[in-house]
Amino acid sequence: MAANYAKSPAEVPKSHISGKPSLHCAADVGLPEGTILHTLWTYVVDHRTQLLTDSYLHVSAVVQSVLIATVAAVLVGIVVHRSPWGSALATAAASIILTVPSFALLGLLIPVLGLGVRPTVTALVLYALLPILRNTIVGLAGVDPAVADAARGVGMNRLRVLTGIELPLAWPAILAGMRVSAMMSMGILAMAAYAKGPGLGNIIFSGLARLGSPTAVPMALSGTLLIIVLALLLDAVFALIGRLTTPRGIRD
Repeated sequence: MAANYAKSPAEVPKSHISGKPSLHCAADVGLPEGTILHTLWTYVVDHRTQLLTDSYLHVSAVVQSVLIATVAAVLVGIVVHRSPWGSALATAAASIILTVPSFALLGLLIPVLGLGVRPTVTALVLYALLPILRNTIVGLAGVDPAVADAARGVGMNRLRVLTGIELPLAWPAILAGMRVSAMMSMGILAMAAYAKGPGLGNIIFSGLARLGSPTAVPMALSGTLLIIVLALLLDAVFALIGRLTTPRGIRD
């Protein structure tokens, strides 16, 4: 007669004891073993703390860089937008920076700024300038001169016209440039792992360096997918900011 052996609690998975599927086990969420999705899910669950930390650092670096670039680009745009030559020169300079490969730019910055956050943020700021600068110039140049003349006619000085009339009217264009720069910076930041910069690029590079090992593809794939998801979420935040900060008359 066959003997019945009872499993000890240690031998029984927790999901079977509780009757609920465990997120720590890919099989419990319907992912068959041996597939890339099974391996990816297992890696994400086992390294979720590291992934969350790197995701936060990635978004933080992008947001800070875009804000710094916005301040610089808007100031330059205010100075040059009335001069065709000045606008063309500023736009050309920002365009030249954007054509420099990210690896080359980081290589030029590392001897001066060292490794880590400083060369990373500097490179991101330089790359983020062009879309914001160009949209600032277009937005300010597109303000109806009659509106500015009417504001001066009621006693507003040049600074009040700029801050109270022209910049609010140009804000949708400026914000659109910020959205483009943010999306572009999310991808460029992955290259900053070359300079020991923060973010998800370190996971991607580590995975590519381990090609052939079981964790290589999950590492590279999880970092890439997280960058895509974070980029979409950040773009949605910018869209919400635009809806909340743009007057209804301009938005419509």
